[in-house]
Amino acid sequence: MMGWPESSTFWRDKRVLVTGGAGFLGSFVVEKLRQRGAKEVFVPRSRDYDLVHMEAVERVYRDARPEVVIHLAARVGGIGANRANPGRFFYENLMMGVQMMEAGRRVGIEKFVAVATICSYPKFTPVPFREEDLWNGYPEETNAPYGLAKKMLLVQSQAYRQQYGFNAIVLFPVNLYGPRDNFDLETSHVIPALIRKCLEARARGDETITVWGTGTPTREFLYVEDAAEGILLAAERYDKSEPVNLGSGFELSIKDLVDLIVKLTGFEGRVVWDPTKPDGQPRRRLDVSRAEREFGFRASVPFEEGLRRTIEWYRAQLRVGSRVLA
Repeated sequence: MMGWPESSTFWRDKRVLVTGGAGFLGSFVVEKLRQRGAKEVFVPRSRDYDLVHMEAVERVYRDARPEVVIHLAARVGGIGANRANPGRFFYENLMMGVQMMEAGRRVGIEKFVAVATICSYPKFTPVPFREEDLWNGYPEETNAPYGLAKKMLLVQSQAYRQQYGFNAIVLFPVNLYGPRDNFDLETSHVIPALIRKCLEARARGDETITVWGTGTPTREFLYVEDAAEGILLAAERYDKSEPVNLGSGFELSIKDLVDLIVKLTGFEGRVVWDPTKPDGQPRRRLDVSRAEREFGFRASVPFEEGLRRTIEWYRAQLRVGSRVLA
């Protein structure tokens, strides 16, 4: 052990601002903060604070008076949403990050924890992705505006540490999944979209489902509760300029992912691939050694177990909504 602080003592008297704290990842981060003894956790809602505008950013700092900021708020979506909104995704993510960090510096917060994205990596990054490779090429085109906007968090954090001694860290999580994810087919990522497609097709008795691309790209996935744990461990233990990957360190093909979701949802039809739709980045798997070395994080939820939990959660939502599809 490296003499790391106890989680409970670190958070006990801290005022914490969690942007995006009502969202998918943020809701788990807030739960874990409360479990760790944090009593003052401020979660701004977008209808009250539009963090794209500096006036709202300054107001949230006045209202929350934080010592630690965990910046999770983002405009996000799958390949389709990124293709439809490249300008919006670039502008809103850039402005939120730049202004949250600048205002935090001005009011003198103790620590700023920024969460970026795997989409910041170059399209043809050698596998496994090492943090040193972040600048060795242009991101995959379909989500480059989003990925580059989030990568500016790293540039800003390093510049602010150099000039102002500002303690900001930047984490790069891989694709997340789990309960409370976004299951809207227009904007969701691959796992919730596939779960919903399979369950709805099964309920209707459809003989096929159609899936984007060829199935050949590989992806790595991190269960949302593991991601939340990694973020809080970094907040407690990590105070350096270098970016840190958060992942599980495994990869599987989209085809194998589809086969597994088909099996777990009980869909008995056929999968039709639509190669006219984009595949996205060819391969993704992270080198996760820095996170373990620097703050002791290692993913703990096995992938199939995480998928089962996610499917069960979504089925429960359908039952609550009286649309019993499964």
